[in-house]
Amino acid sequence: MTSTTLILLRHGRTLGSEEMRYKGHIDVPLSEEGEKEVKRVSEVIKAHFNPIGAVYCSDLSRAKRTAEIIAEPIGLEPITMEVFRERNFGKWEGMSFEEISRAYPEEFEKWKEDPYRFSPPEGESTEDVKNRVVPAMQKILKRHKGEKVMVVSHGGVTRVLLCHYMGIPLSNIFKIEQDFACLNVLEFFDDGFSLVRLVNGRLW
Repeated sequence: MTSTTLILLRHGRTLGSEEMRYKGHIDVPLSEEGEKEVKRVSEVIKAHFNPIGAVYCSDLSRAKRTAEIIAEPIGLEPITMEVFRERNFGKWEGMSFEEISRAYPEEFEKWKEDPYRFSPPEGESTEDVKNRVVPAMQKILKRHKGEKVMVVSHGGVTRVLLCHYMGIPLSNIFKIEQDFACLNVLEFFDDGFSLVRLVNGRLW
């Protein structure tokens, strides 16, 4: 039976990542440690997942650079797609959890209670992200039927996709950990059955 393998990779560690701030659409680069950890991932990808039909990525530099490091050893050029950007956190972008809870206490409580439908001021809800990324992913899976394909994006985007394909309510997105440069592997079969083979994998 023919199957299609989807490899979802979160970008590597970024500059200032230890501050725990919502980056969203803010364009921050990989840190030196992030570059190193992604290069280790690239060795795993080349050794265990090649050949890969294509590498897609968010157009934000942290994801794009991650994809470049992964794609170069296997002779590919990443295909950038704005649709795979991280969630837009609106007025919360660049703020820490503590700063948000002080400045927007009511909204922050609503966010914790219902992350599926609630959106930060001028930002996106989880439902908005799902409606943005799932149709794009379906097109990629159809285009690369029978192949292995990789999408490099962000923690929020990957959580949404994992919940969707695992049939888990999107209100549970924060119950799925996504470390920097982690691998997630899903397999889709012709009969419509899908299998999650790896979540938040760190194989090095």
